[in-house]
Amino acid sequence: MEDSDELLLPVWRANLVLLTREVGAATRLARMMTFSASYLKLMLSGQREFSEEFVRGIEAVTGLPGGWMNVPHTEHEIPPNAREAIDNEQPLARFRGTAHPVRKKTVLRPPGPIFGQPAPAKRVEEETLDVEAHRRHAHFRKVRDLAIQDVRRLERHLSHAPVELSVMRAKVEEVIAAAELDDPIQADLAGRLEQIEKHRHLLLRHVERLQALLAHLGEGE
Repeated sequence: MEDSDELLLPVWRANLVLLTREVGAATRLARMMTFSASYLKLMLSGQREFSEEFVRGIEAVTGLPGGWMNVPHTEHEIPPNAREAIDNEQPLARFRGTAHPVRKKTVLRPPGPIFGQPAPAKRVEEETLDVEAHRRHAHFRKVRDLAIQDVRRLERHLSHAPVELSVMRAKVEEVIAAAELDDPIQADLAGRLEQIEKHRHLLLRHVERLQALLAHLGEGE
């Protein structure tokens, strides 16, 4: 981490805590940033450092003015549009960066190659491996983010179904009351309604867990 980042980190963390003080805000903000809630909570608790890139991403995603995170604030100084974005989980931008701080550059360096002398083959090989690793990681993040988008879309569909289950249940119960049905058929209809509601909630929990697992992949490295 750069020296300037180390100086600002306490301010960034305090403002991040401020933004996520409301119940559920940390989870919503984590999803807006395509991070897992558990990883964001590690940042909030001081168990993980984070980069200026991540801080600027917070500002962009929530609609905060540029540089807002660099200055200490009170709860009353949170802009309404940023609070609304977090409350409604409506990102105003897409964050594709990383939270990992950039490591300090070493002061002492090994002597470079003599002028005109090619770099050692081992160093060239290591650089090639680094480029390949970066390419694979970038591809991984891309396909992971696409998967998270689909999972999140399914979660929204399950959370806000086009037909309310209570309305559907009432209509089916009207059918049962209006028709002269045998007891087994009535029981079967009522049982189907219960199973639909039960499995909808179960499916929603699985979808939320899948989204959290996907968001956490690659972020703890």
